[in-house]
Amino acid sequence: MLRSKKKEPSSTISASVHAEIALPRMSKSARIAELNLDTSRIPERPKTVMPGKVDRLIPSTRPSQPERAQISIEGADQGYRDLRFANSLIDENGDEVKLKKGAHVEITVAAETDIVKGKPVNFAK
Repeated sequence: MLRSKKKEPSSTISASVHAEIALPRMSKSARIAELNLDTSRIPERPKTVMPGKVDRLIPSTRPSQPERAQISIEGADQGYRDLRFANSLIDENGDEVKLKKGAHVEITVAAETDIVKGKPVNFAK
């Protein structure tokens, strides 16, 4: 009658497994919160920069409202191609400036970080 030898458990554990076992268990949300608290890692808001050109200046209907500038976005293949906003901007020195017709501009669109994750937000309601 043959008796099979029982395998004895190995007492040696690889160093990488031993290091992983020594770490405390963390949930995914706790790891994300830990990354957000890290001061050396500064998260930047998601943004995109698009070139555009001032198409026309629309005079205000009331004296209390500023005139509006219409900017066409170059290379826009979907969605809005023209943007309209008040033509009263402030430069880096704090002085009020106005756009001129035909001026080339760069439009920066930035999103809040808490609305970027998950489903896209539909602002057209």
